[in-house]
Parts: sequence; structure tokens; C-alpha cells
Amino acid sequence: MNGPSQEMLELARQMMARAHAPYSRFHVGAVLKTDTGKLYGGCNVENAAFPQGLCAEASAIGNMVAGGETVIREVVVMAKGEPLVTPCGGCRQRLREFAREEIPVYVCGPEGLRHTITLGELLPLSFGRDHLNISKA
Repeated sequence: MNGPSQEMLELARQMMARAHAPYSRFHVGAVLKTDTGKLYGGCNVENAAFPQGLCAEASAIGNMVAGGETVIREVVVMAKGEPLVTPCGGCRQRLREFAREEIPVYVCGPEGLRHTITLGELLPLSFGRDHLNISKA
């Protein structure tokens, strides 16, 4: 795990800037790299009717699936601020639907990479399709 490409970082910055966060003012961008090498971005989209908002990771997953892909190989999550911003619990499970536990999740700020962790470390003892004996076909 060497870290995200510059292309992934730039797309994450763009996604973070496009976030619709008028209530929290907390902008998050996410980028998924698939097994074909294609990148899909997403941003958080808040709504006055809480909790009807959408996390950046969920937005990126929707874009990926709409693009016809279903396998995540790398993830970038980017936000401003001092503390590390990792995917929320719900998004960890959403990522697990399309990714193996060993994929890298790059936790970034606008300046670049802050920390690398695997999805399995973020979501230990996770539940996935392998528990249901369902193939990816």
C-alpha cells in the first residue's frame, strides 16, 4: 500500500469542494478505485430533513454501481480538520458489500495522505456475502 494516486487525491478534493453541507459545514469527498482502474467520486449531501442526507462514500458507491462496476480496490476519504475522518459505521458496511477486507482505505486531508488502514481494520469481524454463501455473479 503505497498510498493514493495524485488523480485520486485531486478527484477527492473536487468532490469535497462540491459537497452540499449547509447545516454541518463539514465537507467530505470520497473516491473509489475499481478493479478496472476507473475512479468514482462522491460527496456528502445534507438535507434539512435529518437523517435524509447521504455520506460521500455512499454517493461514490452509487456512482460506481450506476457506472456498471461492483468491485472496489482502493478508497480515499477526504475532509478538513485536525482529527482523522474515517467512514462512518454504515459506510463501512456499504464498502464491505463491494470490497474485500484487505483493501486500503486512505484517510486524507486536502494536503494529502494522513493515514492508511484496511477495511478489515475499520470493520473487524465484518459480515459479508461470503457469510450467505452467495457468489458475486
